[in-house]
Amino acid sequence: MRTSRSRARAGLSLTAALPLVAGALTLGMPAAHADSGPHDRHALVGTKPQWATDQADRGTTAASNNVTARVYLAGRDAKGLADYARSVSDPKSASYGKYLTPKQAKERFGTTKAQIAEVTAWLKSSGLEVTGTNDHYVTVTGDAAAAKKAFGTELHNYVKDGKTYHAPAKTASVPAGLGNAVLTVVGLNNAPRLAHRNDTLPGPGAGFRNAGPFSTYYGSKVNTDLPSAYGGQAPYAIKGYTGKQLRAVYGAKNYTGKNVTIAITDAFASPTIAKDAAEYAKRNGDKAYRKGQLSQVLPSDWSHTAPNECDASGWYGEETLDVEAVHAVAPDAGIVYVGGKSCMDDDLIDSLHKVVDNRLADIVSNSWGDVEANESPDVAAAYDQLFQQGAVEGIGFYFSSGDDGDNAAKHGAKTVDSPANSPWVTTVGGTSLAVGKGDKYLWETGWGTHKAPLSKDGQNWDNFPGTFTGGAGGGTSTIYDQPFYQRNVVPDTLSKINGTAKPMRVVPDIAAVADSTTGFLVGQTQSFADGTVKYDEYRIGGTSLAAPVIAGVQALAQQARGGAPIGFANPGIYDRFGTSAYHDVTDHPLGQGQGIANVRVDFVNGVDAKGGTVTSLRSFGGDSSLSAGVGYDNVTGVGSPADNYVTSYIPRSRH
Repeated sequence: MRTSRSRARAGLSLTAALPLVAGALTLGMPAAHADSGPHDRHALVGTKPQWATDQADRGTTAASNNVTARVYLAGRDAKGLADYARSVSDPKSASYGKYLTPKQAKERFGTTKAQIAEVTAWLKSSGLEVTGTNDHYVTVTGDAAAAKKAFGTELHNYVKDGKTYHAPAKTASVPAGLGNAVLTVVGLNNAPRLAHRNDTLPGPGAGFRNAGPFSTYYGSKVNTDLPSAYGGQAPYAIKGYTGKQLRAVYGAKNYTGKNVTIAITDAFASPTIAKDAAEYAKRNGDKAYRKGQLSQVLPSDWSHTAPNECDASGWYGEETLDVEAVHAVAPDAGIVYVGGKSCMDDDLIDSLHKVVDNRLADIVSNSWGDVEANESPDVAAAYDQLFQQGAVEGIGFYFSSGDDGDNAAKHGAKTVDSPANSPWVTTVGGTSLAVGKGDKYLWETGWGTHKAPLSKDGQNWDNFPGTFTGGAGGGTSTIYDQPFYQRNVVPDTLSKINGTAKPMRVVPDIAAVADSTTGFLVGQTQSFADGTVKYDEYRIGGTSLAAPVIAGVQALAQQARGGAPIGFANPGIYDRFGTSAYHDVTDHPLGQGQGIANVRVDFVNGVDAKGGTVTSLRSFGGDSSLSAGVGYDNVTGVGSPADNYVTSYIPRSRH
């Protein structure tokens, strides 16, 4: 679930009604409105959150209240970093592909010792205690009085979602002389930033199984005794696609991701991941892992392990899906899992910094996020700087677009997800996928599923086509301008849909299979009601599946281009728009007005038939207010990889 400020397992959709646990220059800072400050101060735009309104104000925070914050450092040349990140990623630029090593990037754009010393001295002189320093930020703690002295604003108490938090009463600022050294400050509002430690992580999550009947490929088993739908008998849902099927329909050919490394970031770490991944590969025809192919980079301790905060064991399933999907699509790619110590922004940012600072991978898959409405521009700025640093090193970041369509049903208003809204990441939307006999690509629709239960008398589908159960996230950002690569591709009807005079960032960028009814078979150690803890397999979906699938496809593409990193992929992805590199996914691949559905049978208790089963019809291609149509759309972006996508990256001299 997307939760306020904490990063949840984005886009993790099981095949029953289970809880879901689960981003200046056009590509610069998110737009934000700031209070004008004194001439001797430099305003840190976006540090007063939108929810800190006059109506929610409950007065000044007590001067003695504790404040903990991160002061992010701007580095030597923040504008130069953004400019070079763009040019090195743009195939039309003379600098395209001229990536820097981490050392070169640090020397050219990184923070200087003088900046760290100046910022540290200023913070201490304000009465704040400096508790940590690195090349990216300085952490401080102190009381509200010291925070006011340092950042030029009182903290007030504000009511948000029925709870009271403190936040800046006006835009925070720093002395004018430090304006080039400080990027932003995060933590002056504490909604919510609670943390506590636990030395051990909870055990495997509760067991889950799918009920049959199943199709082995799309349409292989058609029901004969249930009510018809859309003019015919619907087939049963597949048991779960495997790597062989996904590689075939997304154009893998003989490419395997050799000599490419993919990083996966999530929170926490599954204690059984190596064993589960090896068992899954053995059972489902994937190549066995070579020694050292799967590795983990983990923090020294964990925090936020209470179930009501992060649901640590729930993240085990996310890691398992990500690892197994990447390996299924790119069986020779190296996989490094970088676990965050919690699901909070600070800890996930730290994990991403590990990837960039040490250049652990070429491609980074991220199946988590929150809604843009919960993201403050100060946090967005910290993420964007990180993504820019990755871009200049040739690292591409891929984020799932979310599982709740336009988010209106769940969050009360249409909003995109973050960091998927960032113009510096590749946002992956979702499809419902039909893979036929012989691993043949049949069609895809935009992922948006409606569920109609079988009536008690078995004669009808109740409330056909039923209620919306989930769909690929997408839509138009309210804080980011349209990036250069979306010009002349994304129509104004989408980029200006919020009534803005200027076009804005629209997501997603590309798409792959996500619908849990046409999802991926995954294997994981689970705890069952009879007390056993054992490996089992189940079908799963969500854009948490689509993101690692696309990461795997990008590894194949990198191998096809001779191993040279693709880096930030969006300029190249949009350059291929309208070509045979993509399936142009629409909601009605069989013709306008022709609906498509599958029959699904699920265990009531999620494990076995003891509690009975429930039968439903799942209709495809109806994603909230979003829709997949001809050309670019806000469900699937430019489309899904077609047979020619991977080979389109072969250098022209080799064609």
